[in-house]
Amino acid sequence: MKNIKKPVFFIVLAFTLLFGYLALFGVHTQYGDVRTTWIKGVDDIRWGIDIRGGVDASFTPPEGAEEEVEDMMSAMNGARATIETRMIARSITDYEIYVDNNNYKIIVRFPWQSQDEDFDPEHAVNELGEMASLTFREGVPEGWQGIPGEWPEEVVMALPEVITGMDVQRAVPTYNSQSDSYEVSLELKSEGSAKFATATGRMVGQPISIWLDNYCFSAPNVSEQISGGRASISGEFTREDVQDLANKINGGALPFKLEIDSVNTISPTVGEGARDAMLFALMVAFCAIALFMIVLYKLPGFVAVIALLGQVAGMFAVISGFFGYAASFTLTIPGITGLILSVAMGVDANVITGERIKEELRAGKTIDGSLASGFKRAFTAIFDSNITLIMIAFVLMGAFGTPDSFANMILTPVFFMFGPSPAGAIYSLGFTLIVGVIFNFIYAVFASRIMLMSISKFKAFRKPSFYGYKGGANNG
Repeated sequence: MKNIKKPVFFIVLAFTLLFGYLALFGVHTQYGDVRTTWIKGVDDIRWGIDIRGGVDASFTPPEGAEEEVEDMMSAMNGARATIETRMIARSITDYEIYVDNNNYKIIVRFPWQSQDEDFDPEHAVNELGEMASLTFREGVPEGWQGIPGEWPEEVVMALPEVITGMDVQRAVPTYNSQSDSYEVSLELKSEGSAKFATATGRMVGQPISIWLDNYCFSAPNVSEQISGGRASISGEFTREDVQDLANKINGGALPFKLEIDSVNTISPTVGEGARDAMLFALMVAFCAIALFMIVLYKLPGFVAVIALLGQVAGMFAVISGFFGYAASFTLTIPGITGLILSVAMGVDANVITGERIKEELRAGKTIDGSLASGFKRAFTAIFDSNITLIMIAFVLMGAFGTPDSFANMILTPVFFMFGPSPAGAIYSLGFTLIVGVIFNFIYAVFASRIMLMSISKFKAFRKPSFYGYKGGANNG
């Protein structure tokens, strides 16, 4: 840290201000009625059911499915899991989904999209994807030109079935550095692996088409027999293409095509007014804290305010989908509480650091020595408190997260006896706490240190009074 130069402070400050602006407002262009989002901002955040309301929809199997399916209850649970997977793929964590086995219905409740303004429930249901069954079939329709599209049912049924979506364990978008291309990696279940190996051995040099009902969206050629339960789909794909294809495959494993039985709107339990009040309280508290920090700790307090701005911007950036790796995270009232608690932890970290620096100055150390020792002594306390918070947040995400979430899978041995209990509102709290702690480390521990070390190089800031200590000390 001794080699930190004077311009570093201004570089970090400029980056933080630019990052904060982009994270809050995003970058959008408007041409007529078409709005294009280049960088997502706060307006792109998906708010939970408790804040904005949502959709209540029920789905039923087609007529006659009871006679065709041997274990209807198992099939309904499989359909439920598929819809849940689709929710997770779109970062919809605040949802409820139930199976009514007496009437063979699946009831789903989920929040509106951020851009929904007309509150059209039937349009919102389309976000869950097509209620279609996924199949891999030998060959392609006559006249196939590589362009995805709809085909008559008799054309589809004429192509021998290889595997169905029920045979796919999961599909993951990947990047192949050797071919400099995007692909979809498939992991098959044991039965699906055996069927796929047989079919690909028979179809080397020929295409296997992938279908959602009568819609063919891909037909990759088989280059060699694929055994071992793993395969990849390659082509002229963009990153968005492979993500969409993986979502379709993961979400297409329905045992039968579901039909919409009813769709209704859900009123928010708390409302946008409560959200706005909480966010306003956060702004007021931030301003009060900023004034307190600057008055009490002077220069370290000013640097702490910049760090807190960066922390808040980082939290909103992750939630809104700013970084582009996922859709907007669903933010609920408890999630906003997590943001506020995370800011409080950031303040606590900066207060600890400011006090340690003052203690070192009282001990007669130089400015440089006090800064180095102050940050070093503060780190242990900051680390302990934040690790404790991470553990609590991780348990919340594991107990109330979706079954496919990382935290839930890790903690399954602990919570297996209780069964799945997704609660998006509580999961949102755990998620925002963890995101807040990560950015607390980035800004309160790292960025604050390099900014303060940098600005302390200026001769005008070599007085102990600029660090909240009024006694005499060596300014060297």
